[in-house]
Amino acid sequence: MVFMCPLLSKLAREIESSRNEMIQLATQSSLTDHTVIDASTKLDSLLNTYNILMNKKN
Repeated sequence: MVFMCPLLSKLAREIESSRNEMIQLATQSSLTDHTVIDASTKLDSLLNTYNILMNKKN
């Protein structure tokens, strides 16, 4: 099991929540709907932040 600092753990939970939200929105509308694109942009930002923090840690 990999130890994750509290910030990374919180960020991982936010990523999972954001991913689930985007999937739910996409199933209710088209993939080009502005709400889906906004959710995707938010998820991208969270993933980029997570990636940056992980790279600093290594």
